[in-house]
Amino acid sequence: MQDLSAVATLSAVSKRLGRVRVLDGLDLAIRAGEVTALLGANGAGKTTSISLLTGRLRPDAGKARLFGLNPTRPAARARMGVMLQAAGLPDVMTVAEMVRLQSGYYRDPRAVAETLAIADIADLAARRCGALSGGQARRVHYAMAICGRPDLLVLDEPTAGMDRAAARGLWATVRDAAADGAAVLLTSHDLAEADALADRVMVMEAGRIVADGTPAALRARAGGSVVRCRTSLPPIRVRMLPGVRDVAADGAELRVVTTDAVATVRALCDADAGLADLRVADAALEDAIAALLTSDERIAA
Repeated sequence: MQDLSAVATLSAVSKRLGRVRVLDGLDLAIRAGEVTALLGANGAGKTTSISLLTGRLRPDAGKARLFGLNPTRPAARARMGVMLQAAGLPDVMTVAEMVRLQSGYYRDPRAVAETLAIADIADLAARRCGALSGGQARRVHYAMAICGRPDLLVLDEPTAGMDRAAARGLWATVRDAAADGAAVLLTSHDLAEADALADRVMVMEAGRIVADGTPAALRARAGGSVVRCRTSLPPIRVRMLPGVRDVAADGAELRVVTTDAVATVRALCDADAGLADLRVADAALEDAIAALLTSDERIAA
């Protein structure tokens, strides 16, 4: 059934880049008023998916739609703002000149001063782009993405190079955009960022969606608790203990994702009299995704 709230969709999309099949029958929908995080390892297909949704690539099979139109149509692209990770800025132009130039591509852009204020770069208006730090340049890219009041905001690693305070400021404006009805599509290697910001998380692996839900739902379904400890037990032995979903070495410690922390800790204590530095905490999104990708609990894409 068609998702009537979706502003951007891929339907049964496949795509090869050279000899590699990057996407394999992919279905996804980005909905209005929602921050969606698209997560996965390098090579999972995130960048290709974004390129198809934004009209930079065409599918080999299946259909891409942006506001019901082919994503290459100017009428569709005019309602979208995009912040790409690899984009550059001309050294000689000032920040205000760049935002003003980008604003000119839209029918009803924000005032330049308003855009600069939202992106927290009003104090950089007269600075040449070549003199910006990496984090400042990312905020200029964000300003260029939001200046046209987009109905779809695509953010590819938006806070790369930013300090935590600047990142949190950007998060607040992203939430405001979604609250005003925009659809937001986010990719990030910072899973704490995705956990804090996203209403919905889609996990990609090998060109398909293998999980789709709220961060809390994914943690509950694929995680539970994380046990950290120092043990002489080999990981393969720990993996066989009650409740254990995933085991990974983390320096001198083991990180154990479990659905039953009490049973796992009891079994660890029984099996290793020398167990040390034992701590138990709720699973983070990173732990839940790691467990999910090593289990059979996946959804069909």
